[in-house]
Amino acid sequence: MIVSAVNVLTLDGPSGVGKGTVGVSMAKKLSYNYLDSGALYRTLAVAAERWDVDLNDKKGLKKLANNLDISFQAESASTIKPFLDGEDITRELMLENTASKASVLALYSEVRTALTARQRLFAISPGLIADGRDMGTVVFPDAILKFFLTASVETRAKRRYKQLLLRGDNVSLPAIWRQLEERDKRDSERNISPLVPAEDAIELDTTYMSAGEVVDALMDVVMVRGIF
Repeated sequence: MIVSAVNVLTLDGPSGVGKGTVGVSMAKKLSYNYLDSGALYRTLAVAAERWDVDLNDKKGLKKLANNLDISFQAESASTIKPFLDGEDITRELMLENTASKASVLALYSEVRTALTARQRLFAISPGLIADGRDMGTVVFPDAILKFFLTASVETRAKRRYKQLLLRGDNVSLPAIWRQLEERDKRDSERNISPLVPAEDAIELDTTYMSAGEVVDALMDVVMVRGIF
């Protein structure tokens, strides 16, 4: 059992469920550190493309994962910017192609082992909000509180579509919907660290909830548990 020295709260769930927005907001409210584990996998996908590391080269990917120069900086109450080698790579991480590549990389045990070790380094004082797909089951099994967020694929696709349109991207709702379904299948059926709720996780369906309503609901649980 991995035991963290500080309080860790985990937010797991599929892509597009709102973990990022909710996680950053909760971290701000609690003055905790924040980890977007998905960003690490997407950053690795970007780095692999930049340094011409083939997605089938597991040894090369593991070496790259062990040496990633990645950092996060808060931009607003609900946004954190990722940096690779000091360069803001927010736009690259938002690309659907990057997300699809990251989902493939997540299938490799060598990559997951390397990045799991990196993720645990984020558990420092005063505490950590960690969002991903296996935060409560594998990376932080000792977390003091675990949440698993869900939403219909239709809702998640529409949220993602709106987000990308506002950013000025030329996107297709049917294409996004299809990509989410493919990613859900790949994430939930993989042999290593599949996307499943931890046995002690609190599950919340966010299909008909705004981000603010989700934050309020989760913070109510945090306060009732006397964690903060």
